[in-house]
Amino acid sequence: QVQLVESGGGLVQPGGSLRLSCAASGSIFVINIMRWFRQAPGKQRELVATIARGGSTDYADSVRGRFTISRDNARNTVYLQMNSLKPEDTAVYYCNADVRIMEWYPMGAYWGQGTQVTVSS
Repeated sequence: QVQLVESGGGLVQPGGSLRLSCAASGSIFVINIMRWFRQAPGKQRELVATIARGGSTDYADSVRGRFTISRDNARNTVYLQMNSLKPEDTAVYYCNADVRIMEWYPMGAYWGQGTQVTVSS
């Protein structure tokens, strides 16, 4: 099995910064795309940022220029650096990864348990 564990959430004032981490462990042959999603109360889960294994990235318009996604393939870890945080960034943040557990197995999608980010004065 594969486990994704997020960390780094918390309470921050508007304009502040946080760095989220998500470490994958378990039976892993290769991790392809890694993503960060978020879900605010009463809203649907939305895609925030994506990073391919080779490093190419994409962002939601609402966070482009403020958030940076990165990864360390040797550590099976993805990061989300969040700067200039706004109250509307408040949500539970989830990491998601496309993982192949053995060479000839199909890719499977795995999720972390989520970490709360609250932006408030």
